[in-house]
Amino acid sequence: MCPLALQPYQSNAAEERSKQSATIRGHILFAFALAVTLALAWRLRSVLQLVYVSALFAAVLMPLVHTIMRLRIRKWSPSRPFAIVTLVGTVFVALTLFLVLALPPVMHDVRHFAIELPRRIPGIIATLKHLPIANKFGFNTLAQKSEDVVATVAQYLLSSAPLWLGYLFDLTAALLLCIYFMLEGEFVYYYLLSFISAESRERLAKTLDVAEVRMSRWLIGQVALMLILGGCSTIVFAALHVRYFFLLGVLMGLFNIIPVAGGIITILLAASVAATDSWTKMGGVLIFYVIYLQIENAILIPRIMRSRVNLMGLSVLIALLIGSELAGIVGALVAIPTAALIAVIMDEYFVQKDAAEARAAAEADTTAITSQP
Repeated sequence: MCPLALQPYQSNAAEERSKQSATIRGHILFAFALAVTLALAWRLRSVLQLVYVSALFAAVLMPLVHTIMRLRIRKWSPSRPFAIVTLVGTVFVALTLFLVLALPPVMHDVRHFAIELPRRIPGIIATLKHLPIANKFGFNTLAQKSEDVVATVAQYLLSSAPLWLGYLFDLTAALLLCIYFMLEGEFVYYYLLSFISAESRERLAKTLDVAEVRMSRWLIGQVALMLILGGCSTIVFAALHVRYFFLLGVLMGLFNIIPVAGGIITILLAASVAATDSWTKMGGVLIFYVIYLQIENAILIPRIMRSRVNLMGLSVLIALLIGSELAGIVGALVAIPTAALIAVIMDEYFVQKDAAEARAAAEADTTAITSQP
């Protein structure tokens, strides 16, 4: 065969090898860039966690901001910055009033207890020595042990001060980020959507709107559970004549936003305060919480949370376990709205529905979005 006739085939083969080499280089560069991105994300995981939590709460709180913006006072309606300042200011004023009204009696009793404790220790030791098994517990050295415990606690508080300051800084940064996301989050949202093709953009935007509605419903349901627990706790603690019943009841409601851990912490605190008066009061507090847990798990959560977030109880439990394992209390705090977001995305892109189900789901989502305040 003539060499000139072979030249086109050789040229095509060279072009094919060049394309394959370029493809291989592209895959290698992509893998390298992905590895660098993952390493950087791992290095900045605490910052990314802070940003994610702030953005999530900004998305959850935005319906409240829109509600304030829709208010009409003659011809004037609040702007977005004014609505955000009003929301943040209301929360700040409520917390300030709570601290001003609830903390002074507690601080007075704590100071009184700190003054009286050294005087009471000898009497307590003398009483304990009359017990039949007093020698086995070493009550003779109880005063020295008490001093050692106090010194250890003071040393721990002093050494952990930088850690608590770091937590305070993270909380302040999260609050500021949440405010900025409420102010400028929509611009960032639409900018990120512009990276997606026009065909897929509308579908993704609609899916995220549905997710926002479900996450805001989670906040409404969570606030309802907090109010119920706080109100019931205050009434029961007042009936039992537990000291600081108002403070403990409010704390029970506030800490209920942290699943599982929040309730355990506050009920232990309430039981400890009740035990300083009598064991009967402590038993009453614990019995109340056990009964409330049964009612909450059997009636309140299915009717309030499941109907609003549309998540099965098993999904909620798994989300809480994963969130607490990944990020502790913060992970448990955002586990349910994150699960709602993931469920909406999976329902849109992965669940295979027939035409009737898809049409009914689309109509329900559209109704939820348009009826959202």
